[in-house]
Amino acid sequence: MKALVNRAKSFLVSEDGPTATEYAVMLALIIIVALAAIGTLGQKVNSIFTNVEAALPDGSGGGSGS
Repeated sequence: MKALVNRAKSFLVSEDGPTATEYAVMLALIIIVALAAIGTLGQKVNSIFTNVEAALPDGSGGGSGS
């Protein structure tokens, strides 16, 4: 039990805990920004494809098929 207490004390004194927390927070922020950017980009690309689809002929032009 004394070894566990000593390890906990050394972990709290060292910089490993706060550094790991900072990296986790930075990673979470990067993920949030990436998801927001992907969502916005996806909406823009969807509207572009919708506009292109509307501009194309529908393919039932009534021409001579055979």
